[in-house]
Amino acid sequence: MIRRFDLTDGTVVPAESEHAPVQLFVNPDPAERDILRTVFGLDEHTLSSALDPDEVSRLEATPDHLLLIWKRPTNYSGRDTFYFNVASIGLLLLEGRLVVIVTDNLPLTSGARQTPTLHRPLDVLLGLLLITIQHYLEHLKVIKMIARDLQQKINTSMENKHLIQMFNLSESLVYYLNAINSNGVVLTRLRAHAERAGFSSADLAFIDDLTVENTQCYKQAEIYSTVFAGLMDARGSLINNNMSVLLKNLTLINVVFLPLNLIAGIGGMSEFSMMTRHLDWRVAYTLFMVAMVVIGVITSIMLQRMDFGAGPFVRLPRRKPPPGRGGR
Repeated sequence: MIRRFDLTDGTVVPAESEHAPVQLFVNPDPAERDILRTVFGLDEHTLSSALDPDEVSRLEATPDHLLLIWKRPTNYSGRDTFYFNVASIGLLLLEGRLVVIVTDNLPLTSGARQTPTLHRPLDVLLGLLLITIQHYLEHLKVIKMIARDLQQKINTSMENKHLIQMFNLSESLVYYLNAINSNGVVLTRLRAHAERAGFSSADLAFIDDLTVENTQCYKQAEIYSTVFAGLMDARGSLINNNMSVLLKNLTLINVVFLPLNLIAGIGGMSEFSMMTRHLDWRVAYTLFMVAMVVIGVITSIMLQRMDFGAGPFVRLPRRKPPPGRGGR
């Protein structure tokens, strides 16, 4: 799909002309690929690089054009996998024209901070770079919120579902770090090319701002990735501990009922009726139930005093009092 735009009054507006200054190629089909090759002079390798999500960011500068392969975050779907991914975008800047090649639709103007006015294709290109960096920052905020919610679920979880989701977040941050770092290399090369090409001081200052924004974004993603990786083993141990506590409680209940089952099995209902034939059955069975409850309570108290959680034979060493306070 091809979308064309004009630059009017500092904004982009849809256009129909084939000579529009800004042209967006969304997942181009064979016919549109032929237009990119014949009209704009792109080779097949460059087209494949612009649509390959695993392509590394790079910059190619010639006297006739400026080509950027830029990494951007894909739109987050909000599924249970919590997996964030990156994609490539091709930006071809010609004399008075900008060609954008993407795999899915991309807004050319969005975000709270943009270039003041869009009078030139170069303004649109720099604005897209800023939008992409802001998109990364927004995703990092979402990742942090999801991680907090998953941590609350892991605290009481006894299955691996939420831990796998946390692994997906950690893996996504690794891809983000790689993409943001490669984008930073492109910005450095773009700054050097801008000086040689005679860009205006305002453009150079804007590229410097982009570099600062990208560096801050990288540092933030690096901190999140380090925290996630450092706490991953602890989260796995927490789930194992929750399972151990559950098994301990189930074992405690089983141990409490063991003597009761033994008494009921040895005595049997017929023998108990024979032994209590001189008593009213209502009184006999009431006393029997009371005795069972008392035995269960006594068993539970004994297990608690034996420190059942640490084992009946585990005893913590007594702490020696400091000298001068009754100790020697």
